[in-house]
Amino acid sequence: MRPGYALYNRRFAPFSARSAATTTAEIARLIAGKTPVLLAAIFLSLIFAAQAQESVEDVALPAWSEPTLPGSEPAPPMEAASLPSAPEALPSTPAEPLPSSSAALPSSEEAFPTTRDPWSSSGNFTTAQTSVIGSPNSAGPYGGFSTKNIAVGEGPPTGEPRRFHYGFLFTVRGVWDDNIFLSHDHKTSDYYFAIEPQLTLGIGDMEGRSRSYLRLDYMPSGLLYVDHSEEDAFNQLIHLEGGYTTGRLRLSIFEDIALLQSANLNSFIDTTGLWANTDASAPTRMNIFNTRARAEYDLTGKLWLSADLDSYTYFYPNNISDYTVSGGLYINYRWLPKVSVGVGGTFGYNWVDDPTPNQTFEQINGRINYEVTAKVGLYASAGVEFRQFDGDRGTYSTPVFELGLSYYPFEGTTVTLAAGRRIYNSGFEAGQDFANTYVIGRFQQRLFHRVYLGLAGGYESSDYFAADDNVDAFRNDNYWFIEPSLDVLITRWLSAGVYYLHREDSSNVDFFSFDDNQVGVRATVRF
Repeated sequence: MRPGYALYNRRFAPFSARSAATTTAEIARLIAGKTPVLLAAIFLSLIFAAQAQESVEDVALPAWSEPTLPGSEPAPPMEAASLPSAPEALPSTPAEPLPSSSAALPSSEEAFPTTRDPWSSSGNFTTAQTSVIGSPNSAGPYGGFSTKNIAVGEGPPTGEPRRFHYGFLFTVRGVWDDNIFLSHDHKTSDYYFAIEPQLTLGIGDMEGRSRSYLRLDYMPSGLLYVDHSEEDAFNQLIHLEGGYTTGRLRLSIFEDIALLQSANLNSFIDTTGLWANTDASAPTRMNIFNTRARAEYDLTGKLWLSADLDSYTYFYPNNISDYTVSGGLYINYRWLPKVSVGVGGTFGYNWVDDPTPNQTFEQINGRINYEVTAKVGLYASAGVEFRQFDGDRGTYSTPVFELGLSYYPFEGTTVTLAAGRRIYNSGFEAGQDFANTYVIGRFQQRLFHRVYLGLAGGYESSDYFAADDNVDAFRNDNYWFIEPSLDVLITRWLSAGVYYLHREDSSNVDFFSFDDNQVGVRATVRF
């Protein structure tokens, strides 16, 4: 969560749309009461949904593709493994046109788009990867890479080589938050409005990632508070990736940048803030720069090598920043037609701002990727990490693992589950790291062809330990959240929805404990 030499560009810090915020506040105050605003919005969205349902014939949306375990790195070819690696998604079922229209309704992915990686992260952490599949997103209050941000929905269809791709989404949210500062006591509530466009550009097989491609995703987010305009923020997420395949060799590189003034924009798939920055337990400014390079080389039809090179920078203004470089080498084998296994290791060095000492770490990991059935996919990675510290602190050893499961029981239903454990640096506790163990699940059900019910829930435990002999580390945090949601596809290009988010942190240091409730309405336009 920290080190580094990354520069904090003040251009991205203040978001001063004072006139817009003032106008918004005045409009909000003219509406009779605050709670009725949200209730009315919810009621209207349901009315629109009913009208939209009644205005079309009873024709189902195109079926979702069966779930895969997509990731950001290109998959080895079928000669190397019968099971495509995580990034390779199954093609979507062609859209079925409505009898009354010349154009097809959007698929569930188009209606409620997800990340390219259902196992993308929202953690904040700076250790080497233990997952079989790296995440494409610079996520989270911290922006690390793990399975903590899982999404549901169909995998993206394989793109056509050398074809130009583009997409644009525009989302507006209105949210009531009863604890905008995530404080233990004296909670402060407010309304805020979020404006979140997302642009995607690419060329080549940018969705399937099985051939050469180049892709760019950009999402700015402006937050405007009604009564606390000093908390207005401008966050930005930038994701750039490219891949090249020739013969036995596959190369890919990823760059993720997150310029955050608050913890409200977690990732491309999680803008509501499921995973709070519990290390800070407050809206926190930080800049994140993550670079990852991947290479795979087929030795035989069943055996291949994979190499990783990662660089992470987490910059906290006025707090503890850090910078990590790590590299790994793995050998992988197609053991059975639907089972691929691998074993290897990772070495890394972690530079941390004073007073936390610099650190060296090594990992030994085993990996497995198993397509249980056409509707069930499983991957797992487990091993041991050994961490050394500059100074007199002895070696810290701990298990590390990641687990991901995707289940598609029938059309319109998707269940995803992930769990993991890693070691992270603390950006706010001097001379301390922490071991983070988490589990998260997400469920989505499509009803009446246009209505999407969602439920997400997660839990994590953070146990702090000393990185220096003269530090007494005793903090422990237990955090959980739950978020039910309802979204309605009104037209082919417009959807609206409501959600409720409860998140809570119970810490043995009362200052870091908090609970937070949010009720939001949102609308998304797709171009």
